[in-house]
Amino acid sequence: MSVFDSILKPTLLLDEAAAKRNIARMAAKARAVGVVFRPHFKTHQSHEIGAWFRQEGVRAITVSSLDMAEYFAADGWDDITLAFSANIRQIPAMNALAERIHLGLLVESVETAAALGAGLGAPVDIWLKIDGGAGRTGIAWDNPEAAARVSAEVLRKPRLNLKGLLTHAGNTYSAANPEEAGAAFRQSSERMQAVRASLQTAGVPPLLISVGDTPGCSALDRFEGVDEIRPGNFIFYDAQQLRVGACQFEDIAVALACPLVALHPERSEAVVYGGAIHLSKDTFEWQGSRAYGLVCLPAEHGWSMPLPDSAVTRLSQEHGILNLRPKDLARLRVGDLLCLIPAHSCLSVQSMGSYLTLDGRPIPMMRA
Repeated sequence: MSVFDSILKPTLLLDEAAAKRNIARMAAKARAVGVVFRPHFKTHQSHEIGAWFRQEGVRAITVSSLDMAEYFAADGWDDITLAFSANIRQIPAMNALAERIHLGLLVESVETAAALGAGLGAPVDIWLKIDGGAGRTGIAWDNPEAAARVSAEVLRKPRLNLKGLLTHAGNTYSAANPEEAGAAFRQSSERMQAVRASLQTAGVPPLLISVGDTPGCSALDRFEGVDEIRPGNFIFYDAQQLRVGACQFEDIAVALACPLVALHPERSEAVVYGGAIHLSKDTFEWQGSRAYGLVCLPAEHGWSMPLPDSAVTRLSQEHGILNLRPKDLARLRVGDLLCLIPAHSCLSVQSMGSYLTLDGRPIPMMRA
């Protein structure tokens, strides 16, 4: 019996073999150049999948929330960086966790550093959150005076261990090809090195540099000037990463299996049960337009290559609207399943909350 025979509603399929290959490849790359591999677990959010990283020698991880840190600490992970600027309202919970594990926190203001120093009784590592050019948040890389002020405040607090500088080169996601992604990653890393040099001139002890993004870490084989990499999405990849050239199609390890509920050949569209609450509303550029996902057919060992000239073009809460060629519409019937490759696998995983492997085995994940 095929795994598809049991699917009645939108279901997140996981190609376990592809995911394990992706983990092994990135772990080997980090070992080869001597950088710490601290993968971001926000992508998979699963105890069982976390065990696959342990098999590759991973002992330190990244998470995106305190709840996630507690979830993985409960599974024995004891070296965790919370890669989100510290929320001082959660200081009591941070302190409780720091009493049990080696916890790293992100700081980007004097106010946050002062609050952590006053409120924490257990020691923690502190990473200065640096904006290397992505423009999301963090101390601007070209504002060394601000970095020095925050560093000075951290160094005044005995329970705060100033560990290093941390950034996410999110601008690599808009790269047109692996070469552009690699160049953006290198530029971000060089800016981090400039911040470190400036702080050393100001009397701050040498700091580590931690960087993390899947396009850059996938495109490059060397990470000059970097001490730690933190990619996350690479375990599954997705349509965004395929567009950038960070992966091959066979590296994509998740797809959303969706029942076909309506056909509209007069407008070259099909409708599936699988909308924004399953795929998310992230998009990517595909053949000159914005799309929410790629369209594939169920196959013996997972899913087919994407159907040519086809994409998920519109979403509402439960509906996915697919644009398909007439020849593909003609071979489909209501009740068939289609496999959608999400634009951004991290958000689809968060939306779905569990996996079904290609051999029919469910894998649970963290639910907030």
